[in-house]
Amino acid sequence: MITLRYFEQKDFKQLMDWVETAEFMLQWAGPSFVYPLNEFQLMEYLKDANKKDSTSYIYSVIDEQTQKLVGHVSLSRIDRNNRSARIGRVILGDPNTKGKGFCCQMIQQVLKIAFDELNLHRVTLGVFDFNKAAIACYEKAGFQKEGLMRDHQKFGDDYWSLWEMGILEDEWREITERA
Repeated sequence: MITLRYFEQKDFKQLMDWVETAEFMLQWAGPSFVYPLNEFQLMEYLKDANKKDSTSYIYSVIDEQTQKLVGHVSLSRIDRNNRSARIGRVILGDPNTKGKGFCCQMIQQVLKIAFDELNLHRVTLGVFDFNKAAIACYEKAGFQKEGLMRDHQKFGDDYWSLWEMGILEDEWREITERA
């Protein structure tokens, strides 16, 4: 099992250690950061987050058994008028977490915050089409593929396509009632 807590400055080094290459950073965060990830960029990222009525909440993922930091996730672009937000920067950096279902738990906990605490109606995310494990996790949580943005991101000589995925409040409630 995992717990989400607000991302803090004490978590910076671990996150920077997980982001080892420019390619991985682009997969993790899109063009939001410049490789190599550093404390200044993370301070800017955290500056207006995790406050009352903030438009973004940034979380560290903690393994309840070991109390170790094992991942990171954000809920951002919170639009209270349209009751929508976007999940992003999803990472499980600790290799010992593979196969434990932590990704699904993380997404379910963020959706609980979005729908129960923030009273949102719609949550979206983007995932590169080659990230099959993440796509499976998101679909298991109830996300539906809404469209493929072909050749959305250039990296080196390659173009990466991005699936836009979304889930609505009533879809999430139906899934959680069955669980």
